[in-house]
This record gives sequence, C-alpha cells and structure tokens, in this order.
Amino acid sequence: MSKYELTLILDSKATSAKKKKVQEMLEKILSQLKGKIIKFSDWGVKEFAYDINKKSSGAYLFFELDLDTRSAKSLNEKLRVENDIVRYLFVKSS
Repeated sequence: MSKYELTLILDSKATSAKKKKVQEMLEKILSQLKGKIIKFSDWGVKEFAYDINKKSSGAYLFFELDLDTRSAKSLNEKLRVENDIVRYLFVKSS
C-alpha cells in the first residue's frame, strides 16, 4: 500500500451535507478498491487565481489515503467523472 494525497474542490456554495456526501462517496470507492482514508481536513472556501467554470472560489477538501498503486488509476478515473467535483489533485506522497 502506498500513501496518496487527494485535494478536491467543490462548488463554493456546497453545504456541509454535500461535503459529507462527497466524503462518503470517496469512502465507498476506497472500500471497493481496498484502500482507506488516513486523514481528512476541510480547508474551507478559497478564492481561485482565475475563474474555473465561471466560478471565482471553491470549497477545498483534503484527504490522505492509503491505497494500492494499481487501484490509484481506478480512483483517478472515478474522480474524473464525478459531477460534484470542480477540480481535483491526486498525487503520490513520499
């Protein structure tokens, strides 16, 4: 198992219920891939350097994950098609 960092950006108007829904969706995907969330942090709403999808800010969620390297590609593909996520950054940590 390798450690990964995942930063998700949601719409800045995302409610705590929406954030919880995204977190539960991620937990479900990780359980299917035999991974787990090590740490979760809600970074709050931050302004973008430039507009993304005609939005000037977003709600940031940060996760530290423990995941098999082969499963990382599957997670990346599932995040790409998720409608609630404006942008994401998924990297292997050292």
